[in-house]
Amino acid sequence: MAKLGIAGQSADSCVGAMSEPIYAIGDIHGQLENLQQLHDLIADDRALHNTGAAKIVHVGDLVDRGPNSQGVVEYLRNGITTKEPWIVLKGNHDRLFYKYLEDPNWCDPRLRPDYTWLHPNMGGCDTLLSYGVDAAAQRDLRDLWSEAKASVPSLHRRFLEDLPLTYRHENKFFVHAGIRPGIAIDDQNQEDLLWIRQEFHAFKEMHPALIVHGHTPVDRATHYGNRINIDSGAGFGRPMTVIIIEGNRVFRLNEKSRRVPLQLAMA
Repeated sequence: MAKLGIAGQSADSCVGAMSEPIYAIGDIHGQLENLQQLHDLIADDRALHNTGAAKIVHVGDLVDRGPNSQGVVEYLRNGITTKEPWIVLKGNHDRLFYKYLEDPNWCDPRLRPDYTWLHPNMGGCDTLLSYGVDAAAQRDLRDLWSEAKASVPSLHRRFLEDLPLTYRHENKFFVHAGIRPGIAIDDQNQEDLLWIRQEFHAFKEMHPALIVHGHTPVDRATHYGNRINIDSGAGFGRPMTVIIIEGNRVFRLNEKSRRVPLQLAMA
């Protein structure tokens, strides 16, 4: 299995060093206003707790389902360009989007065989609409693809394609979906990093690092001891989540920029 490049520090490099705080934002799914509100909450938290230039990790799924995927991609791309301390990871929906622009007949190996990116449950049509492309069902699919290719800026396509799959910070490992238990972190398969669910969720032992992920919506951000799920369902109209991790302490920022401790889930 080919090794995947992993951004960030190794766990060993931080032994004996003071832990640096880090923020993480769950799945975004085209909800630009909500994303900007979370960045405002982080700015307030920085000022209150003097977290300085602590990085903000976005765990993927920038696009689909929500009303402004185009705005989300541009907002995050601009932030990276202007050297904001942001890490933006790739989600399965982000890959579905740019792969569609490359080849409308491409089939994701983990997507249900009766689905495509344009299926109503996937949200691809909402993404295209944010770029001014009406993906009405009666349209010729080849014409739709041609218009989509012409309407989505190449900068956006390259930005999504070049997003890293993972980020490592001290003893924390950020990824969109999760990892396959029993496989070294450096040897994880891209498909698992973007899509895994059951095998990862069912594993109760400790991983080589604390895994922070999204991909599977939960009612609220949940700490399971060996992993933290921060996808609170923005793709289905529910509030997006931001957490901050300081050492072994994990907090969710509420709408008043107050830190709410994230308790361990009951077994």
